[in-house]
Amino acid sequence: MEQHETVRHAIIALLEKNELTAREISEQTGIGEKDIYDHLEHIQLHRQNLHLAVTPAVCRKCGFVFRKRERLKKPGRCPVCRGEFIDPPSFFIQSGSGAGSC
Repeated sequence: MEQHETVRHAIIALLEKNELTAREISEQTGIGEKDIYDHLEHIQLHRQNLHLAVTPAVCRKCGFVFRKRERLKKPGRCPVCRGEFIDPPSFFIQSGSGAGSC
């Protein structure tokens, strides 16, 4: 449990300073991208004093914005044009929020 806390604190610290994709967080922390999504979901659900803001994914082919998507992971295909070239969502901690315990 302590290791997860440390990882989540590192992710929160990064997102308080920068807006990053899961891949960028993965590159900076050395944690697998799939694991990053799990940590982000935990931060989103269990940190009442933080607000994990999400800039939605966008289809590069037609420009469709995935505004209503609840899952944090990048969509595989656009529902409008069926294109697969999608810019992933990015994440940040909205200002004015402080880090607390899980």
